[in-house]
Amino acid sequence: MVLINLRHLTPHSVLRHSPLAHRFLPKQIPSLKNRFSSCTPTATMASTSRKVLVPIANGSEPMEAVITIDVLRRSGADVTVASVEKQLRVEACHGVKIVADALVSDCRDAVFDLIALPGGMPGATNLKDCGELESMVKKQASDGRLYAAVCASPAVALGSWGLLKGLKATCYPSFMEQLAPACASTVESRVQQDGKVVTSRGPGTTMEFAVALVEQLYGKEKAAEVSGPLVMCSNHGDEYSITEFNPMQWTFDNCPQILVPIANGSEEMEAVMIIDILRRAKANVVVASVEDKLEILASRQVKLVADVLLDEASKLSFDLIVLPGGLGGAQAFAKSEKLVNMLKKQKESNKPYGAICASPALVLEPHGLLKGKKATAFPAMCNKLSDQSEIENRVVVDGNLITSRGPGTSMEFALAIVEKFFGHNKALELAKIMLFSRM
Repeated sequence: MVLINLRHLTPHSVLRHSPLAHRFLPKQIPSLKNRFSSCTPTATMASTSRKVLVPIANGSEPMEAVITIDVLRRSGADVTVASVEKQLRVEACHGVKIVADALVSDCRDAVFDLIALPGGMPGATNLKDCGELESMVKKQASDGRLYAAVCASPAVALGSWGLLKGLKATCYPSFMEQLAPACASTVESRVQQDGKVVTSRGPGTTMEFAVALVEQLYGKEKAAEVSGPLVMCSNHGDEYSITEFNPMQWTFDNCPQILVPIANGSEEMEAVMIIDILRRAKANVVVASVEDKLEILASRQVKLVADVLLDEASKLSFDLIVLPGGLGGAQAFAKSEKLVNMLKKQKESNKPYGAICASPALVLEPHGLLKGKKATAFPAMCNKLSDQSEIENRVVVDGNLITSRGPGTSMEFALAIVEKFFGHNKALELAKIMLFSRM
């Protein structure tokens, strides 16, 4: 099991001429008919593809849902995203819109090797109130197959269904008291496994949670293989650093106006973490599709719905334009003349812009948007950067530019943006709320 323990976040003042260390504390889905007809119980798993159900609801925490789906699909798992609502599209927390693959009612006769519940409120309550889902998870438990939950869902759903009796479990701190009446033994582990149940604490622990689920399905070797490209921290308790050069004030009027473009092939974890965290900070985030429709198919086949098309967004002014990564998404961004022109205007106006993962190398670099700037990118893409002097840093800020490495650095990336706009204390507050630190 891969577990990451993050130390206390420590405020630091800006150093004018040296790097600044701020502690804060990546297949195509078969048809439903083919997926369900080939489901096999855990006890007789002969196929290398494990069948996984991730139910989602209105009010689900999007980071927890998308990270779980994405990481499990990276392992080769056959993941079905199922809505407990009457329609496929769900309105997750923080205005994130996700389109499921199926309704839960379509899945009730299927057999899954794992059922994993994201949290979020009222998402966890909506999952709990779905009778079909309750029956499925209870059968999962009685058949001795793996089930899991994160954040509010261990207490609100699993606990209320009587599926944690006599087991060690964890959940979001404010729901811990609800675990005791469920006859669970409460622990404060970031990820807790007891028999066929895996529980975890919140958004900031979900990547560890998802990698732990990969280990349960496929073993330690596969978990290590999957976690490497995520750019996760490999040592427990490591203090993440954000390196800053040429510090400048990022300003805004009333509320930061932030543009997050998305495209087919965008990395869904990176996009959703950026959107979710910046909206938690009360920034006005506009999600714009560079495609010809609002719904995009992200790199791990998660369907996200933008707020507007880029044509509409291009008429507005933004305090920050920030690009998620993902190979296909970055290539789409680079080909979008409208988006590239918006980025160039942003740079010329000395207004903030940024990118993570493949986008610094495939979008910013070839269009001259990194000239004279320190930057980083996804490790396999860093050889495309003209200046590679700071590529080992997880997040690099150089004046009005911010770049980062990949899915496993996305929270630090988003928190660094929060700090630049709202201050260090606000970033610390959000890091604590998301369970990204032990503060």
